[in-house]
Amino acid sequence: MRILAAMSGGVDSAVAAARAVEAGHDVVGVHLALSRAGGTLRTGSRGCCTIEDALDARRAADVLGIPFYVWDFSERFRDDVIADFVSEYQAGRTPNPCMRCNEKIKFAALLERALELGFDAVCTGHYATLVPTAVGLELHRAADNAKDQSYVLGVLTAEQLAHTYFPLGTTPSKAVVRAEAERRGLSVAQKPDSHDICFIPDGDTRGWLAEKVGTATGDIVDRSGAVVGSHEGAHAFTVGQRRGLKLGVPAADGKPRFVLEVRPVSNTVVVGPKEALAIGEISGERFSWAGAPPAESAFSCDVQIRAHAEPVAAQAFVTSDGVRVVPDAPLDGVAPGQTAVLYVGTRVLGQFTIDRTVSAVPVDA
Repeated sequence: MRILAAMSGGVDSAVAAARAVEAGHDVVGVHLALSRAGGTLRTGSRGCCTIEDALDARRAADVLGIPFYVWDFSERFRDDVIADFVSEYQAGRTPNPCMRCNEKIKFAALLERALELGFDAVCTGHYATLVPTAVGLELHRAADNAKDQSYVLGVLTAEQLAHTYFPLGTTPSKAVVRAEAERRGLSVAQKPDSHDICFIPDGDTRGWLAEKVGTATGDIVDRSGAVVGSHEGAHAFTVGQRRGLKLGVPAADGKPRFVLEVRPVSNTVVVGPKEALAIGEISGERFSWAGAPPAESAFSCDVQIRAHAEPVAAQAFVTSDGVRVVPDAPLDGVAPGQTAVLYVGTRVLGQFTIDRTVSAVPVDA
């Protein structure tokens, strides 16, 4: 196949490209420039799209002997990922920019251009596996559960899966990948993994958002509506947050309180006891299926609400209004804007963005 290898500058994508070359494919490497801040450099292991990363990707491509290009996707990234991140926070939701980047950039904009240029597939260093079936490819968890990235790939459609290539999916551990990189002479063999939000390299999400949307004083209230504190912007809070609340009125039982809800219209933050974070039902309108859709409108599955959360057994219901999921045991700290990925065994069935949650604990409990 003609393979376009997306090379982030990390060890995973470098080894994935190397395996594609070794498998006999015609491989071209590409690094996506997602920021126009030319002086940006990696800070520790924060970020993944810096000048340093582009240089690391180029060096890896040179070792592999493949053509290499840098494509400027900064405008698409700004419009589809950063702007979405800001607007979701302004709407009181908790977005996942990595999901949007996979959906809008790596497997939409990049794949679209790759197909236009005659490539058969895009290769990435994600830890996930593709299983061929009579009706097309299925997306499954990786062999190494600790590194499994199938959750953030849950946004891929059947058409996109047909043009993807994940060489690392069956690798037993990250240590194997690093050892292979050493053998191949790749300088990124021991490079730390990136983490946090790439466009907020210092990790200060609250400060970054304050610069983008400003501050506005509002109330912090308990579940009864009583004012227990104040804040300078509801966008700075996320469901499940405990620290930084600065409440002026202590709880009657003396226990810590957590953010239960963010109401952007009234600029209000609702807090309450930890047990009130338990969610008994979630639903969403924006959904997609990773391969063939479920045969029935009601089915058993596992639901996962964060990249490294434990899956929870659940019942799912597909209606004209979207997808509704009732977990067998309450979910903890779920926020609108998060992505719920549905699994059947190791297979990713599909995903939806959570628009609505129903507490498992009554207000007067």
